[in-house]
Amino acid sequence: MKIGEKLIKPFAVSSGKDFCLSSVPTDGRDELKIDRDAAEKMLELGIERLSAMQERLYAENRQSLLLVFQAMDAAGKDSTIKRVMSGVNPQGCQVFAFKAPSAEELDHDYMWRCVRHLPERGRIGIFNRSYYEEVLAVRVNPQLLENQRLPVNLAEDGDLFEKRYQDIRNFEDYLRRQGTRVIKFFLNVSKAKQKERFLERLDDPQKHWKFSPSDLESRESWDDYMRAYEDMIKATATKHAPWHVVPADRKWLTRVIVIAAIVTALEDLDPQYPDVSPEFKDKIEAYRSALKNK
Repeated sequence: MKIGEKLIKPFAVSSGKDFCLSSVPTDGRDELKIDRDAAEKMLELGIERLSAMQERLYAENRQSLLLVFQAMDAAGKDSTIKRVMSGVNPQGCQVFAFKAPSAEELDHDYMWRCVRHLPERGRIGIFNRSYYEEVLAVRVNPQLLENQRLPVNLAEDGDLFEKRYQDIRNFEDYLRRQGTRVIKFFLNVSKAKQKERFLERLDDPQKHWKFSPSDLESRESWDDYMRAYEDMIKATATKHAPWHVVPADRKWLTRVIVIAAIVTALEDLDPQYPDVSPEFKDKIEAYRSALKNK
């Protein structure tokens, strides 16, 4: 088993049948038995490998990778994306953060705003939050569903979220059949660590902008969110679009697990540099000679 596979195996969920969120650690050191120094070295190697694999993906221009990040506030999504993707070529990477939907977005189906930003062939797309908010925030806050102005018979359907799970599974399978691999991350932060990070934001004037009163409202609904996350993972974890329930109490550990999963996925895609025609190969020496004489 490769090192990357060892890092992600304890936290990968490809079938939600027996999944229980409360049994998954938020720290992760006991499961991986690595210290911070070792993790930092692995991260640097992973960044180098990711850069090389991304170049091949971009050159091949046949496949793409979609990374979906979901988490409670202060779990470290932004900093994880920034650090893990620090070595990639910006031309081959696209990041989109999905906040509260606009009036235009609410006038469309709930998948529309995400579909518009799917990665092109040869690129890595990153969704900081995603269509999964439709079975998370919307489920925990029913008033959000009213804003979507669904026909009454649909809005009052008791199986609404089960049908959305089905929509999502079908959508991700469709993407797979079009050459887009979907890898999903739930950064699993503890309630105690979230509180600590919120207090750090309030104590540091340069981080005040990161704090919002709505953060406290979400925290009051913690148990409801945990049930929603557990049901979401149970319903949408598949072999072709697995979830990675990543410990998020220690960011250095979060990052090494995330990059291991990304690199493993790219190695599985195995993108190749395009081959050139025999005619071109026959003329390489002539091209080289012509350049030297100019």
